[in-house]
Amino acid sequence: MTKEIDNYSAFAEINLSNARSENESYEDYRKRLKQNKDILKLYKTVGRDNFKQMFPNGVQEALKNTEEVVHNS
Repeated sequence: MTKEIDNYSAFAEINLSNARSENESYEDYRKRLKQNKDILKLYKTVGRDNFKQMFPNGVQEALKNTEEVVHNS
């Protein structure tokens, strides 16, 4: 019996580092840290399987869609 490999990566293309980038403003840095904290809290609360159902294409796509809606309003 073969095992199915799950290539799901919820945090692909998300900077989870606590270090501030050279070209990142302090405001953007603080915003990213809060966003990371909230994402990880949700992930730990609901678990991997539920998180995968909530964000089937990863968190980055959901964040992009949210930004588009905000900018179009």
